[in-house]
Amino acid sequence: MKVVYASTPDQEQKIKELVDYFYSNVFPLYFSDEDIKEFKLQKVLHTSTRHFEYFGTLKEAYQVIASLQTLISILETSQNKEKYYSLFMKNASMLEEFDIYFPFTFSQFSEVRSMRGSLFSVYVKAANDHIH
Repeated sequence: MKVVYASTPDQEQKIKELVDYFYSNVFPLYFSDEDIKEFKLQKVLHTSTRHFEYFGTLKEAYQVIASLQTLISILETSQNKEKYYSLFMKNASMLEEFDIYFPFTFSQFSEVRSMRGSLFSVYVKAANDHIH
């Protein structure tokens, strides 16, 4: 008999927080508000109850969390991202394996938007926004 531990509500919450972080902190560095709005419509990085049932074990939920965290780290680095190409591809593929839509190529993140210094986006959380 094999014992499998189900994902926890905390893991599910962490995944949702990381997806929100992508939309409010990572995507605005590379894409316009119109693009991000389209990502929401296309359900990019969208998770549902079905997803949590699909990656319902602790191990699978941790794999999704680790993939999201790794992608965030790569995309937020100010260093030469090229050396992280294979790591990016591996983690993007991992999300796709869990049926989480991440339709991006590495090259789409090669340059930070030129307006980074004065980044205004409806998706960026306000600096005075409280964490609940």
